[in-house]
Amino acid sequence: VKANCEIVVGLVRSWRSLSAMPKTAKSLAKIIDELGKLYGKPKPPTVTDPLGMILLENVAYLVSDERRAQAFNALRERVGLTPPKILMAYENTLIEVARLGGMHPVARVEKLRLIAQIALQEFDGDFDRVLKQPLAQSKKYLKKFPGIGDPGAEKILLFSRTQPILALDSNGLRVLLRLGYGEESKSYSTTYRSAQDAAGKEMKKDFDWLIAAHQLLRRHGQELCKNVNPVCPRCPLKSTCRYYQDHSS
Repeated sequence: VKANCEIVVGLVRSWRSLSAMPKTAKSLAKIIDELGKLYGKPKPPTVTDPLGMILLENVAYLVSDERRAQAFNALRERVGLTPPKILMAYENTLIEVARLGGMHPVARVEKLRLIAQIALQEFDGDFDRVLKQPLAQSKKYLKKFPGIGDPGAEKILLFSRTQPILALDSNGLRVLLRLGYGEESKSYSTTYRSAQDAAGKEMKKDFDWLIAAHQLLRRHGQELCKNVNPVCPRCPLKSTCRYYQDHSS
């Protein structure tokens, strides 16, 4: 009798555990499709050349996308986006541009000049040969620039339509982790690679789709799937979201 009771208890516990689990997860293609319905089709990126993207990353710090674009446009209009023009620009002009991009403008001016120096000294201002290298070598070259790690290098290679990679920023990474793609660890790079590897099994090797996926996952992380106080009730993915199931009870 005791043995039979233990079996029954075990079955009840198993049933409860299965009942609490999320429904079968949506495919990555379905996730991107639903985010597209929620936010609309993303506009194509306005900056897709490698040097432009590196400057865009470094011209501003901890500001909105709008302010970053404002600072980048000011750099393009008042200074120019070529290494010689950046190196020859007046210090005060660069500082005024950098101030549009938030705090620590002097430090960011130093980064802009460093970017121009690296582009000239190491690549003669020619990024074509960087992009033509194998993936690992291209990333190694791009990571010579300030502010560019693996995610940034992969975004450059994706947006320039050089490598069909599912590049993720921190917002997009958070979304995929919460949906059950990969596992979070103490190391950001390990976490990033875990989510990317898990999602990579389902990704389409199509540049338009991959760029849209990057943009939609990023926007979802910014607007609904926030780091703090996510707006789960409005999320179309909540029925199969591991994070929502764990925090909704």
